[in-house]
Amino acid sequence: MIARANHRVTYPARFQLVAAMNPCRCGQATEPGFACRRQPNERCMAQYQARLSGPLIDRIDLVIEVPSVAAADMMLPAPAEGSAEVAARVAAARRRQAKRYADLGLAGIATNAACPAQMLEEVARPDRDGLALVREAADAMRLSARGFHRVLKVARTLADLDGEDAMRRLHLAEALSYRSHTDRRAPAIV
Repeated sequence: MIARANHRVTYPARFQLVAAMNPCRCGQATEPGFACRRQPNERCMAQYQARLSGPLIDRIDLVIEVPSVAAADMMLPAPAEGSAEVAARVAAARRRQAKRYADLGLAGIATNAACPAQMLEEVARPDRDGLALVREAADAMRLSARGFHRVLKVARTLADLDGEDAMRRLHLAEALSYRSHTDRRAPAIV
């Protein structure tokens, strides 16, 4: 939906945004021993990352920092869980979600991402420890209502990937870790 001045237009859209970004202009500010020639690394990173608006960042559910790969890392053995195993877990989680929403009578909704906000309390109800964690984190991280709902949806998905009916503190902690970047972001100093 685009709203400007006296006009509002709604276009049909359903997409998944996958993006990548360097920590700074040169992409090396987080490398051990690297010192930016222009300014201190933290300042350089803050200025570069300030190019993204807060409302855009609030709509990004998962943020993962990926360090550079050293040549020695290329010789490590493959992970224990391969792509086929991960694909099977994802398919099982999606079936679980589709069944959940069908059982609730929500036609057209098959994933946690599409769950309406008013249904989240029923679908993504955390255990007592998880509820305490998410309350503390919402205050500490200054989560918006949108951010809070997105954390619940991601945590519900993590529980589904684990094959669990109950959403636990562990799932909420992991979901919050994917949003913690916004709390660490330093203000840009010009």
